[in-house]
Amino acid sequence: MPDKHTKKLGRLLRVRTLQLDMVRASEVAALTKVTNEEALRARIAQLAQGVAPTPAPKPGSATSLIAAAHYRERLHQSAFAAERRIAEAQRGLDTARAATREAKRDQSAIEKLIERAEANAARRAMRALEDMPAIPKKRHDPC
Repeated sequence: MPDKHTKKLGRLLRVRTLQLDMVRASEVAALTKVTNEEALRARIAQLAQGVAPTPAPKPGSATSLIAAAHYRERLHQSAFAAERRIAEAQRGLDTARAATREAKRDQSAIEKLIERAEANAARRAMRALEDMPAIPKKRHDPC
């Protein structure tokens, strides 16, 4: 029958495992956010390439040049904002990875405590067996 200490360690292990799973889920979410932000940045760069000025504009297309310039300016602003979001998402990912390492370290510590408690219980059982009185052997004399 498990003692009070073993039950307590079992509960702690379950809690640490749940915490580790939650932090791993947040790490995956942070990684997804970084990936999405980088994809957005790539799409913005692709759009900016599409509106780059042409070497020989058509005569009489001043309005289209102004519109393209305005659109490029907006894309550059969006690209700058995307860079900031990527940096922020990367910081969030670094924080999530650190939290995952810490949660894994906590869980490993509890697992080691459980292993140590099991080893101590086995040693105590061995000592108890060694300290038991010897059972007298029945000797049968030749008849």
